[in-house]
Amino acid sequence: MKKISMLINAQDRISHISPEIYGHFSEHLGRCIYNGIYVGEDSPIPNTDGIRNDIIEAFKKIKLPVLRWPGGCFADEYHWKDGIGEKASRKKIINTNWGGVSEDNSFGTHEFMRLCELVGCEPYISGNVGSGTVQELSEWVEYMTLEGGSPMSELRRKNGREKPWKLRYLGIGNENWGCGGNMRAEYYVDEYRRYQSFCKNYSGNELFKIACGPSSDDYSWTDTIMKNLGSCQTRGISLHYYTIPTGEWSKKGSAREFDSELYYSTISKTLYMDELITRHSEIMNRYDPKNEIGLMVDEWGCWYDVEEGTNPGFLYQQNTMRDAIVAACNLNIFNRHSRRVVMANLAQAVNVLQSLILTEGEKLVKTPTYHVFDLFKEHQDGELVYCFSTNEMIGEKDRIPLLSSSASLKDGVMTITLANCSIEDSAEISCDIRGFECSEASARILTGEVHTCNDFDAPDRISPDEYAVKLENGVLSAELPPCSVVTVTVR
Repeated sequence: MKKISMLINAQDRISHISPEIYGHFSEHLGRCIYNGIYVGEDSPIPNTDGIRNDIIEAFKKIKLPVLRWPGGCFADEYHWKDGIGEKASRKKIINTNWGGVSEDNSFGTHEFMRLCELVGCEPYISGNVGSGTVQELSEWVEYMTLEGGSPMSELRRKNGREKPWKLRYLGIGNENWGCGGNMRAEYYVDEYRRYQSFCKNYSGNELFKIACGPSSDDYSWTDTIMKNLGSCQTRGISLHYYTIPTGEWSKKGSAREFDSELYYSTISKTLYMDELITRHSEIMNRYDPKNEIGLMVDEWGCWYDVEEGTNPGFLYQQNTMRDAIVAACNLNIFNRHSRRVVMANLAQAVNVLQSLILTEGEKLVKTPTYHVFDLFKEHQDGELVYCFSTNEMIGEKDRIPLLSSSASLKDGVMTITLANCSIEDSAEISCDIRGFECSEASARILTGEVHTCNDFDAPDRISPDEYAVKLENGVLSAELPPCSVVTVTVR
């Protein structure tokens, strides 16, 4: 048993936790869209306009705030006019990035915006800079958001949508340092300045324009972008970082078969996110001391070797309690950096990488990662408060802190999220809560042996349960079992 002391000062309010920190990512990759989110209107699987009803309800339950689409690498080969109009006449293409499969474009702009309407989330469009044109992207914005008469708004009406949509988030390119064009930062920022100039605000719609930021620890990219944005109306830059357990892209390791050393390596590499955000934020602070440009971690999560027998280009992997710990650690990190981090998008929502949901025909499984988002959802729109723990270092080769935590206040209720990252030891928590009159506390827990997962034979093997904690004279006491994620609600 490890003993951990904590202090929460509710009067020290640090920053607002944007709901979009709890965002997600959907790409035309493997079975994320087709046979995942979208099954078509004629499917025997219950659906609304071709979108699975159980997916809609699952997204709504975790208060999914924003969804990024259509990629990813797919975005910089996506030409939006291929995905509008009568489905029978839509252009068929080959998805050259992911598996070389045929893409019939039956899920396009109208279908994606309908999905966001049904879920009640903000759409985040990733625009094509790599192989597209300024005119193409500017016309897409016009098609989606212009009320008045123009060729693009008339085309939208012809395709069945009278009123324009509201589009807040627009990414100008994706991974332009890699699959989005292999550009130098100096070249990309000039392209960004040109593209964004022609993406207009129409009919009261105000775009939140996002520039392509760095991959992982490319601090030079961030410096160059921030230094050269000039007077552009830029509201955010992106950051992409994936947890690779082995640190080697050629052999990343199995999602289900790993020893304790590889487990601690996974969590260590996950916690590197804190250093990345800290150092990129320091660069942003030099050029943006008023904090007017947000950091958008719009791709994050675990990336393993694909499940045996599946298409290598589909990136399908299982999801265990190890992934739950990864998710909890990342979300606590984003909360703690919420002054600068205003959005994050887990990769990906369904059937790809560290997904929320797995599907197989009519069956649907909520992964341990999904349940973490359910446990953490009350942080959305909360105020981050000071939260400190004495902690203890664990692991042999890769040393990591035992406890990950964050705390917030909203509507007179405190939410505390904790993760015991040890797979051997329980943690006895004693938390002194100051500056907040509290009389009761309740908790929910997600826990299990670290290799445990939900599958189609046992979809609820891992799921949250009620958990007993004590609150006496402003001191919260709890015992966290190994490999557990806990949310405490204090009133």
